[in-house]
Amino acid sequence: MGCVSCAGLVGNSSSAENEITLHLKEPTTIPIEAYSITPDLLLERDDSDIKKLPAYYGRRKVTIGDLFSVEGERSESIVVQGGLGHVKKIGMGMSRGRIIVKGDVGPHLGAYMQGGEIIVKGNAGDWAGANMEGGRVWIDGNAAHHVGAAYPGDKKGVNRGVIIIEGNAGSELGVAMRRGVIAVFGNTGDFTGAGMIAGTILVFGHLGKRAGAGMKRGSIAAFGTYDPLLPTYRFESIFQPVYIRFLIKRLRECGVPIPAKTEEQLFRRYSGDINMLGKGEILIHD
Repeated sequence: MGCVSCAGLVGNSSSAENEITLHLKEPTTIPIEAYSITPDLLLERDDSDIKKLPAYYGRRKVTIGDLFSVEGERSESIVVQGGLGHVKKIGMGMSRGRIIVKGDVGPHLGAYMQGGEIIVKGNAGDWAGANMEGGRVWIDGNAAHHVGAAYPGDKKGVNRGVIIIEGNAGSELGVAMRRGVIAVFGNTGDFTGAGMIAGTILVFGHLGKRAGAGMKRGSIAAFGTYDPLLPTYRFESIFQPVYIRFLIKRLRECGVPIPAKTEEQLFRRYSGDINMLGKGEILIHD
């Protein structure tokens, strides 16, 4: 299932009086790599040093100061804003603090992150939270494909941490997930939890096709509607999982808006994928 600890997910974020605000100077369709925007790198730097940090504008190496206006310094609380749909790798590898993204953001948000919190007040691109090892990513809009998944060639995706998506998620959510929790309040695309090794995915909207394909262990819980399950899953029982009740309680304590009495629902348990170990489960709200 993975551990959910609010205190461990949110770093010791600074007050609003001591935050760093980065505003993209001009919207662009040219990809920007902003991997330097992490609390780990900005905490000990003044504004002039922040502006000197590296970034890429397409293939051209530039600095953060070339692309963003900078206000504030020496803080692990960061606000990023200004037409960020083509800005990628924000929060990549971060281990502490908080990033608030105001508006839509590009791919690879929080990839490889180890701790802290990222809040997106908009939509997120592909590969958000890919290969993350801790912390929390909270997206209050929709997320694209491969959220919390393993990058091609890697054997595992999310290894710890929590991803919360208030809208819809694309295909291949949580592929090769190893530990942790992903909660989606909208719909998910095809191959949710494909190749899962462990961990828990909660889907409160519609669960897409081929969920759990190649799943070894782990749990996918569908609280809403769903496409027909693969024939490699077999019905086991109807029950009320204690761990789901515990997990929902912990998520609510973290402020996740889970509907009332959700934890009291009965589920039909299907085990599979029998083409693999067959020790995973898909829980369907009865």
